[in-house]
Amino acid sequence: MHTSAAHSGPRYLRTPDAAKLLGLSPRTLEKHRCYGTGPVFRRLGGRVVYALDDLEAWADLGTRRSTSDPGVGTVYPAKRRPAEG
Repeated sequence: MHTSAAHSGPRYLRTPDAAKLLGLSPRTLEKHRCYGTGPVFRRLGGRVVYALDDLEAWADLGTRRSTSDPGVGTVYPAKRRPAEG
């Protein structure tokens, strides 16, 4: 019997590997985490990890077919967003 997790690679990535997958610097991903603008993450013990599915879902928010395509979501820059009011 095969387990898919054992053969498909890691299910969770730590910040440096997650940033590399997304084409970002680890510091940028840390800023996204602090500001709440990045992908969903988990704390396992004292470690921050990202599920591959969550990284892909976050990146997919920026999918566009053209510059005029509004898309389905927004990937915000890694900075504090103004309060909505």
